[in-house]
Amino acid sequence: MRGLVYHGPGRTSWDTVPDPAIEEDTDAIVRVDATTVCGSDLHIRRGDLPEVEPGTVLGHEAVGEVVETGRGVHTRRPGHQVIVSSVSACGHCPPCRDAMYGQCRGGGGWILGQQIDGTQAEFVRVPFADSSTHRRPPYLPLDEAVLLAELLPTAYEVGVRNGHVGPGDTVVVVGAGPVGLAAVILARLYSPRRIVAVDLSPSRLASATRMGAHAAELPGRMVADVSEGPGADVVIEAAGDPESFLLATRVVRAGGHIANIGMHGGPATLHLEALWRKNVTISTGQVDTSSTPWLLDLLAYGRLTVFPLVTHRLPLGRMEDAYEVFAHGPETGALKVILHRELPEPSG
Repeated sequence: MRGLVYHGPGRTSWDTVPDPAIEEDTDAIVRVDATTVCGSDLHIRRGDLPEVEPGTVLGHEAVGEVVETGRGVHTRRPGHQVIVSSVSACGHCPPCRDAMYGQCRGGGGWILGQQIDGTQAEFVRVPFADSSTHRRPPYLPLDEAVLLAELLPTAYEVGVRNGHVGPGDTVVVVGAGPVGLAAVILARLYSPRRIVAVDLSPSRLASATRMGAHAAELPGRMVADVSEGPGADVVIEAAGDPESFLLATRVVRAGGHIANIGMHGGPATLHLEALWRKNVTISTGQVDTSSTPWLLDLLAYGRLTVFPLVTHRLPLGRMEDAYEVFAHGPETGALKVILHRELPEPSG
């Protein structure tokens, strides 16, 4: 089969690699019908995660068809259409029993595309298939289903839920990339008084307005605006940048919440001299994808409109092009780039 192989910092290629095989009784082999590129994939390619070994097939989000299962898989069988969770869960360890699948101690957690070969390939081995996949309803398009593998659960669990967004709140989302915009969409479910999206990219600020933000501002203007009042009840940091985290600490109100979603490739300064008396709660987190069934129901009943998040569609074989388009999102207009097994190559 073909897959996107990591060869060390700054180097990947679309190579011929061995087909995956069942290694444990709880494994399934899934044919990848759609996958995507995530911000954490960019971090890996840059070398920010040195634990990822050269030779690893990248990717941790996919939708596809089960083609083979191990003897210990009981709820999936060949032919099932499934969403492959970005997080693998043994289902038995103490964190899994608490639905903290991202902290799995039984061999799971975030392992796809990091510790084992991932989803940016024609086929993928999925550990703990019973608890690490979700059935895809036939009416749910691939482009929406793949957003349930990580993007939507991350925005909800690590941003909206950890931030305790509630009715009447002022919510500031710092970083209007894919996960920040997903947080805007999901925060609206809780009837906040105001959602303010912050970014340096005019095109992404425009996207935030289209997706439901009440205001979309450059950082300086937003600070001046929010500072006139008591501050933001909830700040969702979705950029993964030291300056964006600092901005979050400046605009949160006393007693407010900062929910850090962004994946930081380096240290960020925590100014306790300015925060120690503000009673601020700061949360971080690895997505658990425990909310995927609930989010799937919201999509099924038309409570969520997420298709504007998908801006580019490419054939699976153009994976390297997808990385370049996604990495330069503010210039290319890319939010989520979806790669399809059966999408034809453009003519000419």
